[in-house]
Amino acid sequence: MKSNQQLTGAEALIKGLEQEKVDVMFGLPGGCILPAYDPLIKSSIRHI
Repeated sequence: MKSNQQLTGAEALIKGLEQEKVDVMFGLPGGCILPAYDPLIKSSIRHI
């Protein structure tokens, strides 16, 4: 995450999922959701 604590919407989405103890995320990458996959790569959440 960024050091100044400003998050993108995608970063906030993944951080929120991590805080809720989400282990697995189902989705179809592409279109407007595609930016959410960048922080997901650094996350412990597994994508299916």
